[in-house]
Amino acid sequence: QVQLVESGGGLVQPGGSLTLSCALSGNIVSIDAMGWYRQAPGKQRELVARITASSNTHYADSVKGRFTISRDNAKNTVYLRMDSLKPEDTAVYYCNAEQAVVRLGNVRKVGDYWGQGTQVTVSS
Repeated sequence: QVQLVESGGGLVQPGGSLTLSCALSGNIVSIDAMGWYRQAPGKQRELVARITASSNTHYADSVKGRFTISRDNAKNTVYLRMDSLKPEDTAVYYCNAEQAVVRLGNVRKVGDYWGQGTQVTVSS
Protein backbone atom coordinates (compact mmCIF):
# COMPACT_ATOMS: atom_id res chain seq x y z
CA GLN A 1 0.00 0.00 0.00
CA VAL A 2 1.26 3.47 -0.89
CA GLN A 3 0.44 6.37 1.37
CA LEU A 4 1.74 9.71 2.61
CA VAL A 5 1.92 9.98 6.37
CA GLU A 6 2.25 13.41 7.97
CA SER A 7 3.25 14.41 11.46
CA GLY A 8 4.28 17.44 13.48
CA GLY A 9 1.22 19.66 13.61
CA GLY A 10 -0.12 21.21 16.78
CA LEU A 11 -0.78 24.36 18.74
CA VAL A 12 1.91 27.02 18.95
CA GLN A 13 2.04 30.63 20.12
CA PRO A 14 2.65 33.48 17.68
CA GLY A 15 6.35 33.78 16.95
CA GLY A 16 6.92 30.12 17.69
CA SER A 17 8.16 27.28 15.48
CA LEU A 18 6.98 23.92 14.25
CA THR A 19 8.41 21.31 11.92
CA LEU A 20 6.15 19.14 9.79
CA SER A 21 7.31 15.90 8.22
CA CYS A 22 5.77 13.67 5.58
CA ALA A 23 6.93 10.27 4.35
CA LEU A 24 5.75 8.34 1.30
CA SER A 25 5.62 4.65 2.17
CA GLY A 26 5.60 1.74 -0.24
CA ASN A 27 7.91 0.41 -2.94
CA ILE A 28 8.94 3.84 -4.22
CA VAL A 29 11.17 4.14 -7.28
CA SER A 30 11.30 7.92 -7.52
CA ILE A 31 9.36 11.09 -6.72
CA ASP A 32 9.42 14.20 -8.87
CA ALA A 33 8.43 17.12 -6.65
CA MET A 34 7.09 17.20 -3.09
CA GLY A 35 5.24 20.03 -1.50
CA TRP A 36 3.12 21.40 1.28
CA TYR A 37 -0.27 23.01 0.82
CA ARG A 38 -2.63 24.48 3.37
CA GLN A 39 -6.31 25.20 3.67
CA ALA A 40 -7.80 27.58 6.19
CA PRO A 41 -11.54 27.54 7.02
CA GLY A 42 -13.54 29.13 4.24
CA LYS A 43 -10.54 29.45 1.95
CA GLN A 44 -9.18 27.51 -0.98
CA ARG A 45 -6.22 25.20 -0.65
CA GLU A 46 -3.01 27.05 -1.49
CA LEU A 47 0.57 26.08 -2.19
CA VAL A 48 2.92 26.87 0.69
CA ALA A 49 6.21 25.43 -0.53
CA ARG A 50 7.47 22.97 -3.12
CA ILE A 51 10.78 21.21 -3.69
CA THR A 52 11.89 19.30 -6.77
CA ALA A 53 13.97 16.13 -6.90
CA SER A 54 17.02 18.32 -7.57
CA SER A 55 16.16 20.48 -4.54
CA ASN A 56 14.93 23.55 -6.38
CA THR A 57 12.47 25.30 -4.08
CA HIS A 58 9.48 27.60 -4.43
CA TYR A 59 7.65 29.43 -1.65
CA ALA A 60 4.44 31.36 -1.39
CA ASP A 61 5.16 35.06 -0.84
CA SER A 62 3.39 34.94 2.52
CA VAL A 63 5.92 32.44 3.97
CA LYS A 64 9.18 33.50 2.30
CA GLY A 65 11.91 34.01 4.85
CA ARG A 66 9.95 32.20 7.57
CA PHE A 67 9.41 28.66 6.22
CA THR A 68 12.02 26.23 4.90
CA ILE A 69 11.24 23.13 2.89
CA SER A 70 13.70 20.25 2.58
CA ARG A 71 13.65 16.61 1.55
CA ASP A 72 15.49 13.38 2.16
CA ASN A 73 15.31 11.40 -1.07
CA ALA A 74 16.67 8.25 0.55
CA LYS A 75 13.75 8.29 3.00
CA ASN A 76 11.15 9.64 0.55
CA THR A 77 10.46 12.31 3.15
CA VAL A 78 9.79 16.03 2.97
CA TYR A 79 10.00 18.50 5.85
CA LEU A 80 8.61 21.96 6.46
CA ARG A 81 10.32 24.05 9.10
CA MET A 82 8.03 26.92 10.11
CA ASP A 83 9.48 29.83 12.09
CA SER A 84 7.99 33.14 13.23
CA LEU A 85 4.53 31.68 12.98
CA LYS A 86 1.57 34.03 12.71
CA PRO A 87 -2.12 33.50 13.48
CA GLU A 88 -2.82 33.67 9.74
CA ASP A 89 -0.69 30.53 9.27
CA THR A 90 -3.44 28.59 11.04
CA ALA A 91 -4.73 25.93 8.66
CA VAL A 92 -4.75 22.25 7.84
CA TYR A 93 -1.47 21.46 6.11
CA TYR A 94 -1.38 18.79 3.42
CA CYS A 95 1.63 17.03 1.97
CA ASN A 96 1.80 16.21 -1.74
CA ALA A 97 4.02 13.94 -3.81
CA GLU A 98 4.00 14.61 -7.57
CA GLN A 99 4.64 12.00 -10.24
CA ALA A 100 5.69 9.30 -7.78
CA VAL A 101 6.81 6.11 -9.50
CA VAL A 102 5.73 3.12 -7.44
CA ARG A 103 6.54 -0.54 -8.08
CA LEU A 104 3.49 -2.78 -7.68
CA GLY A 105 4.67 -6.32 -8.35
CA ASN A 106 5.94 -6.34 -11.93
CA VAL A 107 4.15 -3.11 -12.77
CA ARG A 108 5.24 0.49 -12.26
CA LYS A 109 2.55 3.05 -11.53
CA VAL A 110 2.95 6.82 -11.75
CA GLY A 111 0.67 9.09 -9.75
CA ASP A 112 0.20 11.95 -7.35
CA TYR A 113 -0.42 11.33 -3.67
CA TRP A 114 -1.85 13.45 -0.84
CA GLY A 115 -1.48 13.17 2.89
CA GLN A 116 -4.43 13.16 5.28
CA GLY A 117 -3.68 16.64 6.58
CA THR A 118 -2.33 17.91 9.90
CA GLN A 119 -3.73 20.84 11.85
CA VAL A 120 -1.49 23.79 12.67
CA THR A 121 -2.98 26.36 15.04
CA VAL A 122 -1.16 29.58 15.90
CA SER A 123 -2.77 31.25 18.87
CA SER A 124 -1.95 32.80 22.19
